[in-house]
Amino acid sequence: MPTARRDDPTADVPADVLVDALADVAALGPFFAVSTDPAEEVDPLWRPFPGGVERLVDLTAARLGTAEPRVAASTAHLSLAARLWSPVLGCALLHGVVPSLAALRHRAAAPGVVPLWLAELRGRRPEHAQDLAETVYRAVVEEQLEAVNAFVRERFPVAGGLLWGNAASALIGTLRVVAAARPAHAGDARDLAARLLALGRLRGTGVLHGPGLAFRRRSCCLYYRIPGGGLCGDCCLDAPPAVRR
Repeated sequence: MPTARRDDPTADVPADVLVDALADVAALGPFFAVSTDPAEEVDPLWRPFPGGVERLVDLTAARLGTAEPRVAASTAHLSLAARLWSPVLGCALLHGVVPSLAALRHRAAAPGVVPLWLAELRGRRPEHAQDLAETVYRAVVEEQLEAVNAFVRERFPVAGGLLWGNAASALIGTLRVVAAARPAHAGDARDLAARLLALGRLRGTGVLHGPGLAFRRRSCCLYYRIPGGGLCGDCCLDAPPAVRR
């Protein structure tokens, strides 16, 4: 069984608690699954993000049939953001613990949902709702998405605001999945969404409407430019712009 690092003052959750929490939220779907098996260490294909992101974009372009690199990059990024949010938000809402993603590894070339493995188990049990939101933000945004977004912007003509809009959209989509699966946590999901959207890079990316998780982002992910695509439910646009092929 992996052990938590006790020299880290932010790691206050025993490793076995994190393992149990992650195993429980994995039942919500493949986007929530993360391996915690230390035997994975022998597999040389595991690598940290943002390595492998270009491969994800290439696979997305081929799957969607788009020749526009920025469209493939945005779509791949949106899916990856949801993949990163899912296990953390699931653990936060359902178990009150937040696993660190600092030691996260992945296999970018694997088919289907990107496999994830935590090479080291660290986590916190925040003391109150705002602390929970800030700890989740650090785990997903600061430990992973900031580097991923910088990498995508460096290699593809994608605006930073679009990428953070993707992150916000993926956040809300993930919380909807958790709230639908565990309705008793719907109110907490809405509260956590509001707190996260007021933090750092997520501030100004979109607006929640009503008491639930209805959301409208302030940027467009470009999905309408995919052959046969249209507008997403949270798009800032009211109608797809004319697309020049």
